[in-house]
Amino acid sequence: MDTLATKTSVKIVGSNGQISLGKEFAGRQVLVEEQEPGVWLVRPAMVIPETELRLHQPQARAELERALDWAKRNPPKESDPDAILKRLKDGGRTAGKKGSARSER
Repeated sequence: MDTLATKTSVKIVGSNGQISLGKEFAGRQVLVEEQEPGVWLVRPAMVIPETELRLHQPQARAELERALDWAKRNPPKESDPDAILKRLKDGGRTAGKKGSARSER
């Protein structure tokens, strides 16, 4: 049967109310839960800003995967900005094509 190994260490709370967890936790975010008076559980955590939370939902993941698949099927290609601007000025019609009867009304 597997048992969970626990590692216990003694830390001293400094005069500023802080303890050091060790360099392996430097710069990481942690959750500190007071389970009862004088008992704290400290766990490493990742905090996701609310504005980015939707990116971690299944629908957004599926949309991102579709976009990445499209990008693989449609690699970037060289374009001619002047030709694009001219086409936009001409109402979006490409050279050599006549407008539809509907657009000529």
